[in-house]
Amino acid sequence: MSFIEKIIGSLDEKREWKAMERRAKALPSEYHHAYKAIQKYMWTASGVTEWKDIKHIFGGLLDLFEEGAAEGKKVTDLTGDDVAAFCDELVKDSKTWMDKYRTKLNETIWKK
Repeated sequence: MSFIEKIIGSLDEKREWKAMERRAKALPSEYHHAYKAIQKYMWTASGVTEWKDIKHIFGGLLDLFEEGAAEGKKVTDLTGDDVAAFCDELVKDSKTWMDKYRTKLNETIWKK
């Protein structure tokens, strides 16, 4: 890893993220609005920290939304009425910041 990547992160990951954001902007407005709202919820509530999980979650969501938009479905036809529960289900197997803190706490106690 280069010095610059240590400071700003992986350039490949940034390119992939920007590509996903372009896909989101190309969605119909109802879907784009929902995607951004879900994104905000995920950053606030989920605590997902691993790029592979983030890429999988948002990439899959974009695939679902693109397909739903092409079929003329409403967002809630895809997510259900409880969108927060839908989001929670998306991240249930992902490692979160809380998992990292729990591991760190346990390791700290075990070392003593």
